[in-house]
Amino acid sequence: MVAAVQPATSLSPAQVDRLRTQARELEGVFLNTLVKEMFSGIETEGAFGGGFAEETWRSMQSEQLSDAMAQSGGIGLADQLLGDLIHMQEANQNNNPTMPTKGAYR
Repeated sequence: MVAAVQPATSLSPAQVDRLRTQARELEGVFLNTLVKEMFSGIETEGAFGGGFAEETWRSMQSEQLSDAMAQSGGIGLADQLLGDLIHMQEANQNNNPTMPTKGAYR
C-alpha cells in the first residue's frame, strides 16, 4: 500500500481518516466506471462466452478490480481529492463556505 501524504490541517486525525476513506471510495467508483468501459469492448460470443452469468461476473470482477486498485494507491485521484475535502471541511467548520451563498443555486 502506498503511504498517504498528510496535508496540514486543523482537523482531528479521525476526521482526516474518514475523509481519506471517502476519497478512496470515490476513486474506486471512478476506476469502476473505467474498468466497466474497458470490459465492454471485449467480444464474448463463442462456445464459452455470453449470457447473463457472464454479465454478472464481469460486473463483480470490475468492481473488485477497481476496489483493489483504489486501496493499493490507485491512480492518485484520492490524494488529489483529499486536500480539497479537507479544505471544504475546514471551511464548513469555520462557517466560511467556499461556495457563494447567493446566485442561481440558492
